[in-house]
Amino acid sequence: MTWHAKLLLIQPEQVSNRLEQACHAGWISRAPTLWQMELAVLRMWHRLVFRPETIGTSSTHPVRQSWRAKLLVWRPLRFPFLLAEGAVSPWDMTGLASSTKRLLQHLLAAHHDGLQFVYDLEILSLEPTGLAQLRSQLQEIEGHKKRAEWLGDLCAYEHYHRDLSLGLARFEEDPESMLVSTTDPDLSLRALLRWCLDQPSSPAETWRAWRAGQYHLQHGLRT
Repeated sequence: MTWHAKLLLIQPEQVSNRLEQACHAGWISRAPTLWQMELAVLRMWHRLVFRPETIGTSSTHPVRQSWRAKLLVWRPLRFPFLLAEGAVSPWDMTGLASSTKRLLQHLLAAHHDGLQFVYDLEILSLEPTGLAQLRSQLQEIEGHKKRAEWLGDLCAYEHYHRDLSLGLARFEEDPESMLVSTTDPDLSLRALLRWCLDQPSSPAETWRAWRAGQYHLQHGLRT
């Protein structure tokens, strides 16, 4: 196991296990190499730096009217509360090293715009009871007004948990119908894995492609 795999993937063994699960599920014919997954992490860091408006914001719903939501819509202020909730793991950029508990907290407390939550639903679906646990926790939130208000404000935008509940039901009924952007690695785990498989399989290959002007962190390998 290389030092850079441990640095970028945090728990390479857990990532490898999830990749094997994806293979068994028939999503991909073979698992990407760890280096290809590291390139996915670098792509995500590039998104965070150069396309931050695509993370934690909403293009479809207004900010909730509570004073907390109006403060927490400012993402730097929201971040420490997300950490306290266990909703984000800043160094696990792919989510594949996260536990089921962490993924559940992430979906419940961190805003996902549109269908961005499909990526995490895909990871949860690899666990036997992952989706059922999410459904149960969403139902529990509905029965606890203070908790529901707090999580709603932490997500900052209107209707997030309603949309997540509807999206979960649709995903459980027909996952393929949710994968409307299967070519977009930002929105689908399956798309990210396919993107990884198209990338150089080693640092040396990546270096040669970059030197030849055939590689970019966001777009990947250009043929």
